[in-house]
Amino acid sequence: MSLAAPLVRFVRVLRAAGLPVGPDRLIAASRALELVGVEHRDDLYWTLASLLLSRHEQFELFDQAFRGFWEARASSSDALPDASARPRDDAEDDLARRVREALAAEAGIPELPDRVETETEARVVHASAAERLQRADFATMSTDELDATRRLMARLRLPVREIRTRRRIASARGPHVDLRATLRAGLRGGADGIALRRATWRRRPPPLVVLCDISGSMQRYARMFLTFLHAITNDRDRVHVFLFGTRLTNVTRQLRHRDVDIALAAVAGVVADWSGGTRLGTSLAEFNVRWSRRVLGQNAAVLLITDGLDRDGVDVLDREADRLRKSCRRLLWLNPLLRFDGFEPKAAGIRTLLPYVDAFLPAHNLAGLEDLARVLATEHCAVNRTRKTPEWK
Repeated sequence: MSLAAPLVRFVRVLRAAGLPVGPDRLIAASRALELVGVEHRDDLYWTLASLLLSRHEQFELFDQAFRGFWEARASSSDALPDASARPRDDAEDDLARRVREALAAEAGIPELPDRVETETEARVVHASAAERLQRADFATMSTDELDATRRLMARLRLPVREIRTRRRIASARGPHVDLRATLRAGLRGGADGIALRRATWRRRPPPLVVLCDISGSMQRYARMFLTFLHAITNDRDRVHVFLFGTRLTNVTRQLRHRDVDIALAAVAGVVADWSGGTRLGTSLAEFNVRWSRRVLGQNAAVLLITDGLDRDGVDVLDREADRLRKSCRRLLWLNPLLRFDGFEPKAAGIRTLLPYVDAFLPAHNLAGLEDLARVLATEHCAVNRTRKTPEWK
């Protein structure tokens, strides 16, 4: 007896009644029923409750929907044997009304043919797989999942908010009068009159500078981030990428190749400190001395991708982080350690860096990169000028 089609319809009832059930929970419930099997209705009840519910308050709605849906199928040949049910309350309230309306709406939908149900399940499985990839940790993915994630990464874009520059461009409704353009137009037009030429400020995305840690503790994440950095480097101009472990390497030119495989092979050829130690303070010092004046002009934003586990002393890191923060418009820190629910900034390097960053974001899955895109699309946040490590919540 296949429960795939009834399960899809039952989940539709729950959603219509106001219970949020995602496609991932539907797939998990379908697989669980295939593995454990169900001979009694109690088995079905508790299997679905354990996989479709996330809070205790949802049990009452689930109980009413379960009894209403499966009892309506009691006369059909594929119904399960009845078992002891919880006491039934016939009092009409808002919850019972929603369940009754959801059941009535579902009863009006004809049974779908097996082929259609199969196609529906295939679409649900595909959507569920994509959703799982969004939340899956890069470090725990299989080879196939990594390949699929790289393809998704190649389509990611960073919508950096445009900022006003010092230059002006012609605009018929601009707020400023362009005196030079007005005089030139007057010289060409003679004495018939001079039409004022107007201009407005030119706006363009600021430069984006990425400093990515490739030490041993960041090895799995760094290789995934290179695919992402290749995509954004080829999507927009003024992107500069630096890799660091025990030394700093500029790989911007290598990543500009259109073919991602050729670009990553070129990066591997110029980087000599893969999977080594981390000298974060020294690498920032080298960047501040050699590169900051070249790439941090025009209100650049800096992405720092590292776990913050530094072998250098905190004095060097503190001084260089302060200098870096004063040189850029925004300093955003992506840290894979935020994948842990109970994460606390106990390492000295992490506590030293925190006062200087504008945003502290996770960087262990695709969802973290989408959060980064949303942050970059917002207005410039206030500079954290306190020297006290912010309270961790």
